[in-house]
Amino acid sequence: MIYFDNSATTKVAPQVLETYRTVSDKIWGNPSSLHALGETADNLLEQSRRQIAQLLGCQPHEIFFTSGGTEGDNWVIKGTAFAKREFGKHIITSSIEHPAVLNSMAQLEKLGFDVTYLPVDQNGRVQAKDVKEALRPDTILVSVMAINNEVGSIQPLAEIGEILRSHPNVHFHVDAVQGIGKGIGELLKNERIDFLTFSGHKFHAPRGIGFIYKKTGRMIEPLMAGGGQEKNQRSGTENLPAIAGMAKALRLLLENETENVQKERAIKQKIYDHVANLENVTVFSTVDEFSSPHILCFTIDGVRGETIVHAFEQEDIYISTTSACSSKKGTVSGTLNAMHVPEKIATSAVRVSLDENNTLAEATTFNQAFDKIYARFEEVFAK
Repeated sequence: MIYFDNSATTKVAPQVLETYRTVSDKIWGNPSSLHALGETADNLLEQSRRQIAQLLGCQPHEIFFTSGGTEGDNWVIKGTAFAKREFGKHIITSSIEHPAVLNSMAQLEKLGFDVTYLPVDQNGRVQAKDVKEALRPDTILVSVMAINNEVGSIQPLAEIGEILRSHPNVHFHVDAVQGIGKGIGELLKNERIDFLTFSGHKFHAPRGIGFIYKKTGRMIEPLMAGGGQEKNQRSGTENLPAIAGMAKALRLLLENETENVQKERAIKQKIYDHVANLENVTVFSTVDEFSSPHILCFTIDGVRGETIVHAFEQEDIYISTTSACSSKKGTVSGTLNAMHVPEKIATSAVRVSLDENNTLAEATTFNQAFDKIYARFEEVFAK
């Protein structure tokens, strides 16, 4: 089996699964309890927080645990809107964000907020100048993802951050779910970024766990009310086994990041070189410094994306139709639509997404399977 759908979810790493099992078995106390079992649990909770903070180069009090990327995006966006609504109701985002961002924006629009959706170029990149032109006296938030989850475009975070230096009261949020461990660490450490969103299951941690980075001094309203966990910012008993597993997964991910990124780029390049010049193939991802090492989006023109996915599945190769969150809905890729790709072509789009466990040998097998599938659809091309 070849698994090329890592942007949808990754397999839990064996070491991470062992940590999860050990904590579940031996440290089952509630971190909020006053007795010794609770204290042991709380110590592990804070140890995990410190480890994540150290890996990201921030302070432990700037890390808050969530259930994943969707909650993190919702919390930062709505939390900022509610905390800063007396100062303004204007928000800037891009037209290619994850549904967790776009649907949060849509909800805020119903509550009277004004959202500007920035366009992207033919490669799926926001232009920093558009951010500058969209800023208004009542702007309270700019939310732009690090790496697009459908075509892999890396967004100009440094340039946007530089523009926002002269707007210190505007929150800058980056959805970094697809960016962690992908060679853009310096971009994510930009000191002008106020919030970062992460999801554990994208880097071999269990599902249902994630975290946000919240810069010291930046205030947002909590969305989860209850017992006051996470410094009264995110109530709910902490998922300690998953948190400890996520801290380990992040350490393992970043240990060999440079080497892993080089390997992923080589695999992506090998597949790109094989398919990009074919007459009836359209490739939307680039292989330059402005594109991620792990995402390659393309079409076999005239063949629906789900048909291509199932054709590869018959070869025991697993890919997806662009975003996993939208694949079962049969909707056209929002990113490709924003890139002005004709619907007839966009409905054929599929995504290969890699991680550090994939190999060049798998790329060779993929290319061989691609040739078989491509030949099978020659009759479609002739029509």
